Amino acid sequence: MRILYCGDVVGRSGRDALSAHLPRLRDELRVDFVAVNGENAAAGFGITPQICKDMYAMGVDAILLGNHAWDQREILSYIDSDPKMIRPLNYPDGTPGKGCRMFQLPDGRKIVVAQVMGRLFMDPLDDPFAAIDKALAPYPLGGAANAILVDMHAEATSEKMAFGHYLDGRASLVAGTHTHVPTADTLIMPGGTAYQSDVGMCGDYDSVIGMKKDVPVERFKRKIPTDRMSASDGEGTLCAALIETSDETGLALSIDPVRAGGKLTQTHPAKEAATA
Repeated sequence: MRILYCGDVVGRSGRDALSAHLPRLRDELRVDFVAVNGENAAAGFGITPQICKDMYAMGVDAILLGNHAWDQREILSYIDSDPKMIRPLNYPDGTPGKGCRMFQLPDGRKIVVAQVMGRLFMDPLDDPFAAIDKALAPYPLGGAANAILVDMHAEATSEKMAFGHYLDGRASLVAGTHTHVPTADTLIMPGGTAYQSDVGMCGDYDSVIGMKKDVPVERFKRKIPTDRMSASDGEGTLCAALIETSDETGLALSIDPVRAGGKLTQTHPAKEAATA
């Protein structure tokens, strides 16, 4: 199975990057399943039902959230009606939505998508390690699930790495989101799980993690309240990770970064393979 996971979509710039590049990449990279982190898609703060529908029309199969999940209040009444949306599963019991879902491909193969939120420098949610154990118990990799994608939405790379090692051999991919900067540590762990500390964002990199530069700079300089931050509106880069898994074991065969458009150096696994 070939899975593309796109990092945090930030504002219109990120949505435009997704719209401009995803349909082409899905075809060129022969992608079977596309997941996207959409928690910053609405002007940098949350997501709306209409944006969800727009993303599905672009070819997105699942949308994951994070600490900005509830910034747009209308999502509270919408999330339970959307079978493709996933929020961190270690929110307390009674929180709307689900943190783990199974998806079936047209050919019958099944992929489980789950998300947890870290606790270092983040909101003090329930234990993500215990939460993922409970969520994945019904879905042994290579058995009930042909592939398993887990998003660790967290600030600290140490927590993400620990989580990746904890799931090594039990998930196809453990990918980090939230810091909006693509890391250079794509690898397959000893047990066969693909890993990247942060897949980056889909948004304008001539910014401060997707936000227009002036307000964040003033906040760091003066340490006093400033105007509300707003999403940067330059040309965005689509940042993602592409993994291929074994249909027999569910473990990763390869992982490659993908970057298209905008300011960052471009990376295209299929074209690189063709010229190697």
